[in-house]
Amino acid sequence: QVQFVESGGGLVQPGGSLTLSCTASGITSDHRLNWYRQAAGKERELVAGITLHGEPKVADSMKGRFAISTDGGQNTVNLIMNNLRPEDTAVYYCNAIDIWSRHDYWGQGTQVTVSS
Repeated sequence: QVQFVESGGGLVQPGGSLTLSCTASGITSDHRLNWYRQAAGKERELVAGITLHGEPKVADSMKGRFAISTDGGQNTVNLIMNNLRPEDTAVYYCNAIDIWSRHDYWGQGTQVTVSS
């Protein structure tokens, strides 16, 4: 059974920084971890993740502000968010996907609010 521990969300002022952390249990080397977000009234979108080849990748629209890092065993992914904007306000979800079956699992989400 795949389970997640997500942390790091909260309220931050525009221009501030936050780091979200996700630790997954029950995954294998066939899984890759990702961060998605969903703003109110919008579709869920991929923010950053670990590629098939184990490399970190950030969505083009967030490059330069966001980064993703893992621990050595890749059971933990950290989403480092800098220069946050009000439009970054969303629920951020950790995701694990099986690279073969494409079956994925979702964390419960953590709220990030960017507001003055």
